[in-house]
Amino acid sequence: MIDRATVDKILDAAQIVDVVGDFVTLRKSGVNYKGLCPFHDDKNPSFMVSPAKNICHCFVCGKGGTPAGFLMEHEQISYPEALRWLARKYNIEIVEREQTDEERREQTERESMFIVNEWACQWFHDTLKNDPDGVAIGRQYFRSRGIRDDIVEKFSLGYAPQRRDALANAALKKGYKADYLLKTGLCYSRDDQPQLVDRYRGRVIFPWHNVSGKVVAFGGRLLDQRTKGVAQKYVNSPDSDIYHKERELYGIYQAKRAIVKEDRVFMVEGYTDVIAMHQAGIENVVANSGTALSQYQIRLLHRFTQNITLLYDGDEAGIHAAMRGTDMLLADGMNIRVLLLPDGHDPDSFARAHSAEELRAYIDDNQQDFISFKTKLNVEGISDPVKRSEGISGIVKSISVIPDPILRSTYLSDLASRLGLKEQTLISTMNKFIRQDKENRLKEQERQARATTAPADVPTDAPAPTVPGGFAAGEPATPATTTTSAPTAPGGFAPGVSAIDPANSGIAPLETLLVREVIRHGEEVVFDNVETDDGQTVSLNVAQYLSQDLAQDNLQFSNPLYNRILAEAVAQSSDPTFRAEHYFTSHPDIAVSQLAARLITDRHQLGGRFVITPREGARRQRLLHLVMDYRMSLVNQRLHDIQDAMRHSTGDMESLMALMQEYKDMQELRNAIARRLGSDVMTTR
Repeated sequence: MIDRATVDKILDAAQIVDVVGDFVTLRKSGVNYKGLCPFHDDKNPSFMVSPAKNICHCFVCGKGGTPAGFLMEHEQISYPEALRWLARKYNIEIVEREQTDEERREQTERESMFIVNEWACQWFHDTLKNDPDGVAIGRQYFRSRGIRDDIVEKFSLGYAPQRRDALANAALKKGYKADYLLKTGLCYSRDDQPQLVDRYRGRVIFPWHNVSGKVVAFGGRLLDQRTKGVAQKYVNSPDSDIYHKERELYGIYQAKRAIVKEDRVFMVEGYTDVIAMHQAGIENVVANSGTALSQYQIRLLHRFTQNITLLYDGDEAGIHAAMRGTDMLLADGMNIRVLLLPDGHDPDSFARAHSAEELRAYIDDNQQDFISFKTKLNVEGISDPVKRSEGISGIVKSISVIPDPILRSTYLSDLASRLGLKEQTLISTMNKFIRQDKENRLKEQERQARATTAPADVPTDAPAPTVPGGFAAGEPATPATTTTSAPTAPGGFAPGVSAIDPANSGIAPLETLLVREVIRHGEEVVFDNVETDDGQTVSLNVAQYLSQDLAQDNLQFSNPLYNRILAEAVAQSSDPTFRAEHYFTSHPDIAVSQLAARLITDRHQLGGRFVITPREGARRQRLLHLVMDYRMSLVNQRLHDIQDAMRHSTGDMESLMALMQEYKDMQELRNAIARRLGSDVMTTR
């Protein structure tokens, strides 16, 4: 691993204008530079490069970051690979950190498995091209499927001879250890027969490349004349230290740039579907190989686009495949369209039967949004009232998981119009599903809250300090100047808050403002020499104060990335050299570095002569005001949720009385915060 000193040297040397300038034509614009964004089809220069902050940012698509972050996004490489790229550019010698024995063993094992897989991929490919059986059988098979030689090269397709130990003998002769042949799944052995047996013998080979291009696995297909009556036409690599099927997508390495350029990905089922689409000129296509999409795969796709088209054959199996995992896609903010091909066709056969122009035209004319597809499938033409009702409920449930409230509303209006139903009825049903989901998330959060411990900075047995201008521990929303404690919701503040839909409540923008304070000023002390109840004094910086304030009531941001940033800022606060802005903009996780770059970037910046120096104490006042605005939004949302719950009460008087009492308590809590906001924490932002 690269040692910390070398990493710092690389990051210090890397200049954002130099790095971006290798890929984008830049022109001077005030103190910054501008150019056409390389991450989307940019017509007007929207990509800003700031030499002073050493970051870049697109004001349209939001992508950018530090020099390393830019390279990770543009070249689709890992953080260590980006560092090595920068080291080569600036002629910096890489110094490897001394690893522990365990780290060295794990890294050696993983690297050895990658090396063995890379060798095997080349061996299969060479066998296909040069071995007599490979040419006569394997290459002839690909040609019979209409696969051109350039596509064979692009996907490194290969052939495994029929001999049961051909690859094993060749690998051992080259000096590769049998242990790694077994761990990668290239070979297997039986207890009663310790000899190595080739897993893919007699099959054509489809290598799996991960997003950075490394060979992680293989798929082997029996030839057509041998598939009759065979249950397992394909054999795939077993899970290993370098391959987990639910985390990989076939074709992602070959498709990633086209996905970014087209801002859409086509999802198909199999290897040959991907290959046929590429051959037809459509390269933004991947396959999940017949399994339901996992959260890992969705997040991988979301790195490149939020638009996905499910492209399957039109039979019952294809329809079933189109329905799997769709709610997870919708919940992750993906925009889904569906295209079912005519009966008797899969993407492979359809692409081979039509020209590239005909294929593109058919896709453009026939793909439909997922909700319309589901409506036609489960509701239209069904006369049975029960089945029709179940179908409508299923559609509304899918709509309920969509995070964008405007898109949800649009789908509901369209559904009501299409089916001749009252929109309010659908809204009521959707709210029921949302409440059920909130309750489930609440239970999970409460379970996690019980398992969490207090922050390391604040001992659990020590009295919490009363922060000047803030709230004492245990009284999160009660002003320090108030003599009577304002009531909290039954069970504390968190249960009432956890049922929030941030997209609807206006809470998300406040969370972003708070996290921006952490990224920009997380290390700055806002409360110095604060006296605790036992006479001790502590100092709290921005990150520590915010973490302590939220932790008092088990509050968390709705965005997991925000929670992670806050936790890391608190953890780094013990390091006297910690500077939040540099730490997060240089973060190895591209999601963190891109967010940091966006939040520290002002769209309109004054020239260097116009520097505004904040007055003393302004940072503390702003932070306190934001925290109380945030808590006020939480309380207002909870009041709204209680009202909604009372309207839909089933008549249980005891539950209704409890809701009414909670509503009264929340009103008093809101009034206490409002008085505080209106008095001594008024400040300009």
